[in-house]
Formats: sequence, structure tokens, C-alpha cells
Amino acid sequence: MYREKKIVVNIKPLLKEKYNGMKLRELSRLADVQISALSPLVNNKKKRIDVGHLKRIAEALDITDMNELIKIENIEDDTN
Repeated sequence: MYREKKIVVNIKPLLKEKYNGMKLRELSRLADVQISALSPLVNNKKKRIDVGHLKRIAEALDITDMNELIKIENIEDDTN
């Protein structure tokens, strides 16, 4: 059975838990990603994710495993 998926970006909890509550503005500066592009990404509002942005964010946060940044989840079917 086919189950629709969604990509969840874990940047917000990651910044809170592992980077002492780093603000988006600081991440924007470190990753060289405009805050106008970063904010919807962090809030899971983006329909398309720029891999270049993820790469720069991973480099800025010294992340080597993309699973720390993103995960894939099933979209729950609320029609039952």
C-alpha cells in the first residue's frame, strides 16, 4: 500500500538542543543562507528544499549525517 510521505526538517529542535538555542539569524550568517529562505525551511513550510542550503547548514553546524537535519515521515490519513 502506498503511503504519502513528507520531509521534516529538524533544524529548530537541533538548534535548541545541541547548539545552545542558536538563533536563526546566527545560523543564517554562519551558513550564508538568507533568513527569508531559512525561516520557511526551519518551520517546515517549504514545498521544495534547496540541497545547497542543506549542505551549507550542515557545514555551518559541523553535521556529517544528514539524518540529523531531515527525516521522512508518513502523512497521517485523517479520513477514518
